Amino acid sequence: MNLSYFIAKRLATSKKYKNSVSAPIIKIAIAAVAISVVMMLVSIATGLGLQQKIRDKITSFNGHVVISNFDNNQSEVTLEPISTQQNFYPKFTEVPEVTAVHPFATKAGVVRTDKSFEGIVFKGVDKNYQWNYLEDYLTEGKLPEYKTEGMTNEVIVSGYLANRLELKVGDKLDTYFLKNDGEGLPNVRAFTISGIYDSGFPQFDETFVIGDLKHIQRLNKWQKYEVGGFELFVNDFTKIDTIADKVYSHIPSTLNSEPITTKYFHIFDWLKVFDLNIYIIVGLMILVAVINMIVALLVLILERTQMIGILKALGASNWSIRKIFVYNATYIVLIGLLIGNAIGLGLLLIQKYFGIITLDPTQYYVKVAPVYISPVYIILINVALVVLSYLIMLIPSHLTTKISPVKSIKFQ
Repeated sequence: MNLSYFIAKRLATSKKYKNSVSAPIIKIAIAAVAISVVMMLVSIATGLGLQQKIRDKITSFNGHVVISNFDNNQSEVTLEPISTQQNFYPKFTEVPEVTAVHPFATKAGVVRTDKSFEGIVFKGVDKNYQWNYLEDYLTEGKLPEYKTEGMTNEVIVSGYLANRLELKVGDKLDTYFLKNDGEGLPNVRAFTISGIYDSGFPQFDETFVIGDLKHIQRLNKWQKYEVGGFELFVNDFTKIDTIADKVYSHIPSTLNSEPITTKYFHIFDWLKVFDLNIYIIVGLMILVAVINMIVALLVLILERTQMIGILKALGASNWSIRKIFVYNATYIVLIGLLIGNAIGLGLLLIQKYFGIITLDPTQYYVKVAPVYISPVYIILINVALVVLSYLIMLIPSHLTTKISPVKSIKFQ
């Protein structure tokens, strides 16, 4: 085995071999492997990166699983309150996959300025909310500062609403809320803009103003223990549907649990298309690399017919000769892998840190093409390509067993 490997390596690196007829074919095979690796790395990294980025954005504004009343689960506006005196709050001990439970409430309103007005949904959260999720999307200012006593008037608004209303950080935000009974003059609240965010999602940017939950409790005349619902964060997004079912089995029958994959099913169904695209691209690139390697190996075998005949005349077995060419092809694959990984990872790192390639946020919900670089899929791609190439190379190498030493030497 070692002798076959060293003969193959010597064959691949010899000057005569590099100047042979098969040299251009071998170079094309190496280039095909390198390009295939680059395309696979880029497609997987960008596909997974986009999925993860969009998923994180939706999670930042909704949590992973939402617990709400059955009568208002189709609306963005809270109609009936839920008591916080529940077994699952503040910690959902029955479902260990749930890492955090946060109360929230929403109420529709109208923001009015001297020049314009906009309809909004005020989303109230408490001081324990995981603000770090939203902090990544702040473009100006800071997050609201909650007081130990009383409530804060600071809110964050989207860049979309700030531009439409011609407002900036520090400006007042006069908001009008209708009373629950629909009678009388609306309630007015004067908020202060502490920060401006940009999620890239029109569903959020055109709607949400985020502030203190206590404002909604006071506007709706709720008790301190009454909220509109609960947002749950879990430790494994891939099991979100299973976790949502477990949550549902441990909450009162009057409540419903809904994963964000169901609430925003149209977005997550769209994201699943990226998985299909990745599978197709990876499959095609592996096919291209393998076909080129088969062609290169066949050319190499035909060119080395005399050498095969001499080795057989000296007593070499068919398997030992086959191994020479299989190892040689594998050696070429490794060169292509090294070049492809260097180029592919280099391009991904440039995109990750410099964001050269941009996207239309109205179509892809992000401004810069995100990349997700994981050692796991990089190793899997390389190992799979080497193993698959090695196994497939055994087929054309079988051609060496059909070569007669007498005829090949006599022919030369």
